[in-house]
Amino acid sequence: MLTSENIMELIGSLVWLLAGVGVFIVGMNFMSDALEKSASSGMKRLLEKISNNRFSGVGIGAGVTAIIQSSSATSVMVIGLVNAGVMTLMQATPIIMGANIGTTITGVLVALKNNIFDMIMYAFAFAGVMMGFSKKEKFKILGSLCSGLGLIFVGLNIMSSDQAFGNDLVKSIFTSIFEKISFPLLLILVGVIFTALIQSSSAATGVVITMVGTGVLELDQALFIILGANIGTCVTALLASIGAKANSKRVALIHFTFNCIGTVVFSAIIWIFKDPIVDMLTAVFPNDNDPMQLQMRVSLFHVIFNVTTTLVLLPFVKQLVDFSCRVIKDKKEDDDALSTISIDERLLSTPSIALESCHVVATDMAHWSIQAFDDSVKALFGYTEKLDKRVREAEKITDKYEDKLGSYLVKLSSSSISEKDSAHASMLLKVIGDFERISDHARNIMMSGAELSEKKLSFSEEAKSEINVLSNAVSEIIDLSFSSFINNDLSLAVKVESLEEVIDGLKEKMRTNHTKRLQKGNCSLDTGFVWSDLLTNFERISDHCSNIVGAVVDFENNDLNTHKALRNIRRSGEEYTNQYASYSEKYALS
Repeated sequence: MLTSENIMELIGSLVWLLAGVGVFIVGMNFMSDALEKSASSGMKRLLEKISNNRFSGVGIGAGVTAIIQSSSATSVMVIGLVNAGVMTLMQATPIIMGANIGTTITGVLVALKNNIFDMIMYAFAFAGVMMGFSKKEKFKILGSLCSGLGLIFVGLNIMSSDQAFGNDLVKSIFTSIFEKISFPLLLILVGVIFTALIQSSSAATGVVITMVGTGVLELDQALFIILGANIGTCVTALLASIGAKANSKRVALIHFTFNCIGTVVFSAIIWIFKDPIVDMLTAVFPNDNDPMQLQMRVSLFHVIFNVTTTLVLLPFVKQLVDFSCRVIKDKKEDDDALSTISIDERLLSTPSIALESCHVVATDMAHWSIQAFDDSVKALFGYTEKLDKRVREAEKITDKYEDKLGSYLVKLSSSSISEKDSAHASMLLKVIGDFERISDHARNIMMSGAELSEKKLSFSEEAKSEINVLSNAVSEIIDLSFSSFINNDLSLAVKVESLEEVIDGLKEKMRTNHTKRLQKGNCSLDTGFVWSDLLTNFERISDHCSNIVGAVVDFENNDLNTHKALRNIRRSGEEYTNQYASYSEKYALS
C-alpha cells in the first residue's frame, strides 16, 4: 500500500517526467523551426523536383522530414500543397511514405544518448543561447538549432533521472502497469493515444526509447508501442484535412491507411515471431548493461519497420489512391473559376513552402491577366458580348486573387520568417498589385471597343495600323515580364525596360499623329477621346510590366528599391542601347 510519503514521491516524479517530456518537445520545436529557416532553399529545391517518379517522391518526403524533424508537419504540408493544387495525389503518396523514413532520424539521435554525448549537447545548448543575442539572423537561427538540440537531451536526461524514470518507485509502478497491459493490442493503443495527445511521433518514440534505456519498459513491449505511435501520428494530418478539399482529405486517409497496414502486418509478425525478432535486435546490440545499446535496439526496429513498410507498399501507390477516391467522393464544385483559388492556411507553419505555393497561385493570376488583355485587344475592333463577359470575368477573378493572396502574404509576413522569405513575400505583394491593375486596364480597353461598337465609330486605316503596332509591342512586354516573374529570369529585364521606353515613345508619336488627323478631318472628335483613353491604358500596362520586372530584380539582388533597380537597368550600357534600337525598328510606325 502506498504511504503518504510514497504518494508525494510519486507526484514529484511524475512532475519531473512531464517536465522532461515538455523540455524535449520544446527542444524539438526549436530545432524544427531553425532547420526549416536555415534549409528553406533546400526544401524549395526538393519540392521543385516533385515528379511522378515514386522513388524520388520517397526521397523528397524523407529529405523534407529530416529537415523539419516532423513527419506530422510534412503530412500537413503535403495536404496544404494538394489543397492548393500544387501537387497531385499520385505525387503526394510517395512523399507521405518517405516522411515515415525521415522521422527515424530523431529516434537514432535519441538512442545515441550517453554521458559524453550529453556534455556535448549541453555545450551546444549554452552556445545556442549565447548566439541568440546576436543581431545577425544567421547566428540567431544557428543559436535556435543548437539550443533545440541541447534541450532535447536536457529533456531526455530529466526523463531518465532518479527523480523520473530512474526512481525505483516509478519504475516499479510503470513495470506493474505494463505487465497488466502486456497484450499487444493494448500496447498499440497506448502508442496511438500517447502520440495523438502530444501530437509528435518523434517525441513519443523518444520517450519509449528512454523508458527502455532506464529499464522501465521491456523491448518486446516497446515494439508494439512504437507501432501504435505510427498510427497516432496520423491524427495531426486527419485534423488538418478537416474543411479541406476532397483530395486533401484523401491524402490524410492514404497516410492513415498506409500506417495502419504497416502496423497490422508488423504486429502479426512480431506476435508470431517475437522471440526471434528480440534475439536479432539483441544480437546487433548485445550489451544489456549499456543503456545506449538498449535504446539502439528500439531505434533499429523503428528504422527497419518504416523502411520495410515503405518498400513493400511503394508498388501499390495507385491502389492506395484509388481506395481513397472510392471512400471520399468528389463533391460538386462551383463552376466559377473563383473556386479554384486556394491558399492553404496549413502551410503557414512552413513559410518557405507557403511562399512557393503563393508563387504558383500568383502565376495563375498572371495567366488571367494575360487572357484579359488578349481578349480586350480582340474586342477593340471586333467587339462581342462574349468577349465583354470574358474580360469582365477575368478582371473579377484577378481582383479576388489579389484580395486572397494579399491577405495571406500579410499574415505570412507578420510571422517569424527569414529575411529571404520576407523579401519574397514583399516581391509577391508588389507584383500581384501590378497583375490586378493590368486586368483593370484590359477591361478599359474592352470598354473602348464597346463604345466604338455602340456609337458606330471607326478609326482611320492609318490609326488602326498604329494601334496594331502598339498592341503588339504591349503584348510582347507582357509576355517578357510574366516570363521573368514566373522563371525569376533577370536576363529579360533589359529587354523589358528598353521595350517600355519604346512604348512610351510610341504613345507620344501616336498622340501627335492623331492630332494631325483631327486637323485634316480624317478622324472625328469622338474617336479622339477613345484614342486618348486607349493610349493611356496601353502605356500604363507597359509601366506595370516594368514594375513586375523591377520587383523580381529587387528580390534577386536583395534590394527593395524598385525605382533604383529600373534606373540601373537603363544605365546598363551597350546591351540596353542595342535592345532599344532593335525594338524601335521592330515597332516603328509606318
